[in-house]
Amino acid sequence: MTERSRSYLSRKTKELHIRPLTRQDYAAWKYAYSHMLPPKNEWDTGNRSPQELSLSSFVKTLKSQSANRSGDRVYDLGVFTLSDGKLVGVVSLMDVVRGLFQNAFLGLTIFNTYWKCGYGRAATEAVVDIAFHDLNLHRLEAGVEPRNIRCLRGIRAFGLRKEGRKKRAVYLRGEWRDLMMYSLTCEDYGMQWNGTAQDRLR
Repeated sequence: MTERSRSYLSRKTKELHIRPLTRQDYAAWKYAYSHMLPPKNEWDTGNRSPQELSLSSFVKTLKSQSANRSGDRVYDLGVFTLSDGKLVGVVSLMDVVRGLFQNAFLGLTIFNTYWKCGYGRAATEAVVDIAFHDLNLHRLEAGVEPRNIRCLRGIRAFGLRKEGRKKRAVYLRGEWRDLMMYSLTCEDYGMQWNGTAQDRLR
């Protein structure tokens, strides 16, 4: 299990620190997005261009992420190694919906240079804890393309509940694609939802 740090939206595991990006992370960010291995499957991404990795582009990214957090819309968090501060991936809580739903979509990317290190599961555990404790969400959903076997295995291993196939759910790579939908509620996580905390987020 993760060790809860004193900082909001931040968790430490045995090997990782999951937290928002800061201006001091530019070098780690630039290195991570310029030293990936060639894409290993159709869902994998390659290195970014030098223009995309400029300091000005990074600053724009920080501003966009900060605005999304302030607006309670999207929470993008970097996954850093504790030992040397390398950025090894990104985990996200996306499309946050409050009101009657208190829901968000879970997203995770571990860069292919760090696959099979156990970072995906640890980062997922951390962001789930953030979702239910810091953001007081009630439910998380994850959608995975049916042929993305590697990702499906990770979702199942973490214990998300399968809810079925969502037909033509997202427009990716030039066509509408199905998603296998999985979910987790705070009750599944051993918590009871507390509406009082949500009032403080508004």
